[in-house]
Amino acid sequence: MLVARLLRCRYRGRTTVSKRPLTKPAVETDACGIPLNPTWSVKELLSSYPSPTLSSTTFRRLHELSALIPPAEETLEHAEMKTEFEELVRLVEAVKLVQLDDYPSDTIPDGRVWAEGKGLPLESSSSTEGDEVQGRDLLRLASRTLDGMYVVEANSKR
Repeated sequence: MLVARLLRCRYRGRTTVSKRPLTKPAVETDACGIPLNPTWSVKELLSSYPSPTLSSTTFRRLHELSALIPPAEETLEHAEMKTEFEELVRLVEAVKLVQLDDYPSDTIPDGRVWAEGKGLPLESSSSTEGDEVQGRDLLRLASRTLDGMYVVEANSKR
């Protein structure tokens, strides 16, 4: 049944709406089960958090720190910008509430994907494996070096 549905999805495209004769799904989906409309929004999520208020003094101070001239008070532009700032503060406060207990507080998780047991060696040592020359050991192969840097002769006349 699932294979047949996936094959229908592949050959029909994702534009057909799945119709079930007995019950209508809570969310309208295509033949692959992908919702046709968003099922949630950031605005909807943030509406559950308390709305902060920004004082006029703080609003002016933010503009001063940004080296900007604030719009005149009691204008539509002032009200709209203040509302936008308050929504940004709400977003920041919501992000601060996220619990990150999975990681120790003093480390940053490595987001790279590696094969199990493999990874990028991060040591800065100049050890070599076998006959392979790596890192700073390559400098000894250069014809000229100065203070641990390669020296490249360049003709300054053009």
